[in-house]
Amino acid sequence: MKWMASTCKILGSVLAFGLVGAGVLGVSASPARAATATVLWAAPDGRGAACTSRNPCSLTTAQAEVRALEHGRNPVSPRVELLGGTYRLSKTWKFGTEDSGRPAHPVVWEAAPGARPVISGASRGTAWREVGSTGVWAAHVPHGSATRQLYVDGREAPIAQATPATLHFTGNWAGSATGYDLSNDAAALAWFAHLTPAQLAQVEFDYPAGNGAWTDSKCGVARMSGSTLVMDQPCWTNITDIAPFSQGTGGLPSMSTSQLPDTIRGARSLLTRGQWFLDSATDTLYYTPKSGQRMARLDVELPRLEKLVQGAGSLARPLHDITFAGLQFSYATWNAPSEPVGFADVQSNLHRTGANNQGLCTFSTPAGSCPWGALTQPLANVAFTGASHVTITGNRFVNLGGAGLSFMYGGSHNVIDGNEFTQIASTALSLGCTYDPTPTATPASVIKDNCTPDPKTVRADQVGTNEILDHTTVSNNVIHDVGTEYRSACGITLLFSRHTTITHNELYNLPYTGITAGVIQGHVDDANHPQNSTNINADNTISNNLIFNVMQVLDDGGAVYVEGHQAQYVHQADGTIDATATLAHGLHVTGNVVYNDGSRYNAFYDDAGSEWISFSGNVEFHPLAAIGAQGGCSATGHFWVTGNYFSDPAGSYICTQPIDSHVYDNTTIPASPGPGGIPVSLLAHAGVADGHRPPVGTLSPAASYISAPTPLADGSSTERVLIAGAGFSRGTPVYFGDRRATDVQRISSGFLIATVPTGADGTDVTVGTYVPRPVITAPTGGTTGLSDTFTVRGTAVAGNTVAVTGSTNQAGCTATAAADRTWSCGLTDLSPGRQALSATQSDKGGATSKPSATVLVHVGTPPAAARLNDTDPSIVYNSWDHLGSRGYGDHDDDVHYATTDGSSITYTFIGTGIKVFGEQYTDQGNIGVSIDGGPATVVDTVPADGARHTDVAVYTNTALTAGVHTIVVTKLSGAYATFDGFEIDNPASP
Repeated sequence: MKWMASTCKILGSVLAFGLVGAGVLGVSASPARAATATVLWAAPDGRGAACTSRNPCSLTTAQAEVRALEHGRNPVSPRVELLGGTYRLSKTWKFGTEDSGRPAHPVVWEAAPGARPVISGASRGTAWREVGSTGVWAAHVPHGSATRQLYVDGREAPIAQATPATLHFTGNWAGSATGYDLSNDAAALAWFAHLTPAQLAQVEFDYPAGNGAWTDSKCGVARMSGSTLVMDQPCWTNITDIAPFSQGTGGLPSMSTSQLPDTIRGARSLLTRGQWFLDSATDTLYYTPKSGQRMARLDVELPRLEKLVQGAGSLARPLHDITFAGLQFSYATWNAPSEPVGFADVQSNLHRTGANNQGLCTFSTPAGSCPWGALTQPLANVAFTGASHVTITGNRFVNLGGAGLSFMYGGSHNVIDGNEFTQIASTALSLGCTYDPTPTATPASVIKDNCTPDPKTVRADQVGTNEILDHTTVSNNVIHDVGTEYRSACGITLLFSRHTTITHNELYNLPYTGITAGVIQGHVDDANHPQNSTNINADNTISNNLIFNVMQVLDDGGAVYVEGHQAQYVHQADGTIDATATLAHGLHVTGNVVYNDGSRYNAFYDDAGSEWISFSGNVEFHPLAAIGAQGGCSATGHFWVTGNYFSDPAGSYICTQPIDSHVYDNTTIPASPGPGGIPVSLLAHAGVADGHRPPVGTLSPAASYISAPTPLADGSSTERVLIAGAGFSRGTPVYFGDRRATDVQRISSGFLIATVPTGADGTDVTVGTYVPRPVITAPTGGTTGLSDTFTVRGTAVAGNTVAVTGSTNQAGCTATAAADRTWSCGLTDLSPGRQALSATQSDKGGATSKPSATVLVHVGTPPAAARLNDTDPSIVYNSWDHLGSRGYGDHDDDVHYATTDGSSITYTFIGTGIKVFGEQYTDQGNIGVSIDGGPATVVDTVPADGARHTDVAVYTNTALTAGVHTIVVTKLSGAYATFDGFEIDNPASP
């Protein structure tokens, strides 16, 4: 890591003795560093005045010392080393012009070697007391506390919530311009009427896909008026009565006033395990621990600040030449969506907070405010404006309630390199401002008022092309698992800028789009009217990024999604456009590798009004869904799509056709490519470059795609597999069954090629630490299932033994294969039917036990087909609820259902086939079904005829090998997923 290497030069002796972070260090800078820079030291409990290593100071004192040194024109800007621990801010940590360094000599704020400083905007919950014997615990919090997030042991906990079905609401709500009439839903009317006015004002409704498949709006309750539930304004109008606009090239639909919310949030009575509620009236925080959690041992972090770090200069006097390295920014919130404006989602977390025609300019009825596309952006917890030559490197942005990091208003030559962004409620990184698509034409007051935190700071600025975000580099960052609350969030949102380079980043596990550019700005442009809206975008590049497992919740987006103008026109002498010169200054999307995009549309998605884009040298494959590789809807045109490796079609436009689309010299690859299916050079150059890794919280290796074993071209029996994922190092182990592969080629941090050991199962692949998994392999006695003996396969460690025990029986096991990998186990006195036994492996002599696992056997003849209801106790649920007596024809008149994407069902069985029973209806969506850890099959449970179908087999697999299998069913999309049980096929052996 570059930042760590430079720091080591300062304190080599400290590193040698492992003293960093001890609190009192007594070590001075090395002579080489002392001659060039002053080093200051800060600590969470620092009280020193001179910020020495022996007596470190606070952040406030360190900042004052830096300003004094810079004011004295010290030859080289100082460095501040932050010792480990949590720096709990009482107010926003602000940086202005006076905190700047000098060209080539930035002020550096960095982690001391080996330290993990956390910049926090939270207070810790303490003095917990149980409320009676309810299992709910309470703690007093500072007066005025307000937050939309709570973090327990470093993970976000959900606020108290439930679905309408869980509350037994019928859903017969009649919508209106003000809210809902609940007269026809007695249960709902009684529940809401029971709440006090103050309690009602804290309730919020969530509407995933309410304003289009790409949105997730949220709106609060205002009050009750008779039987009418009155909703917050202007939120309700902004989501249900969107102004129409002419020449539109992308729908921005209103939500039906009668649409039922997906979840109801923010009432203490909704509390269940793992959820929290903040009663602002009594300054009391409530939390219900999960099973196994003990309040005394939990770290509960309650965010208090919204703006954690703010750097703000002006065009005339920018904040400049400052570096932040190796820090962690955590525990801040964003409370505006809890206000009456709510979160009226439009796209990519841009939302309406004013009139319902906000941002639609002269094309809306009535006309909106210019510039077109001027929607409200999510608040960034770490934000910079009027800042140049700022470097953000090697940091972590984790557990944040807004966007992670933003740059806007006149920033130039800023670098965001080698950071990790994860567990962020909104987008990870936002570049630009919605109010400055044309800063030379937009009134300066509009830009100053909406693109800066304090218009007084920029009052004297002369706004022109100098206001354009310019020469920003975003490189080698890892962005994953963001958009945790506002699920239309993109990994990176690029609005209006020039010379922006987004390169060598890894983006994965995202609910919506990976990288978006120019979003919203082109919604009145297409080939027929390309100039209704314009912007300043030019010379931007999206290159060599690795993007996978995106579009996992919402739809109608892509890995790379583009709208609007992407170049400034260059004209020839005769007045016509010089296509070559214009494209040279357009958007270049090159060398990116994309797979497992969950959208129905295009991976490289040039949508409304987009123009002047080249797509070259990219890779796209999608084994789980048939989508388009490249294309869009109502694009303007001027696209060159060449030299790519795509498994799906390119140049697919489902709306108005573009002016021109040049698609040629592309190579078709398999949807599930193996080694050799894609040039290794393309895979090797996508994602984080070697030598650039996030400095803290090293990513564990995880595989997201494993190809089928592929024979070598030499005709030998040797097979290899292509493995794709994240966090792969040169030492990442790969196992086939219990055999570790000795030939593993690391292509990059995201790709491996492993050779299957001779005799090993090439389809049983584990990446990372291998946990022994004793499994039944074959019957050795009897012809119809297992009668009295069976075999267990374990690790390859010579001398191991295995013991198998049941509730009252023990199986004696004897090694029967080389290297003690297989044991024959005898059974006595077992009753006929399915039995679950516990297998434990130990080293020779029984000195060290391995993890135990369940071994399933079936004594006697198994039934040819056995139906299990959803209430069977052997089915393991994660975030599913039970509902009985629906009267819809469910098996045994009950079902389990889920409303949260990612909710899963796990079941282990013996058989040759399995069916998954559930419901098909218009409020359902996609589920993923995986067998034995293999790639998931995506199943669409929305019926073509629009009618409800209950107790139907939504998934069937009858081609399994005889033996033990594990199925995992996961909710992927839709308002609900419904599960009604399994059928296990296990025909008698001949």
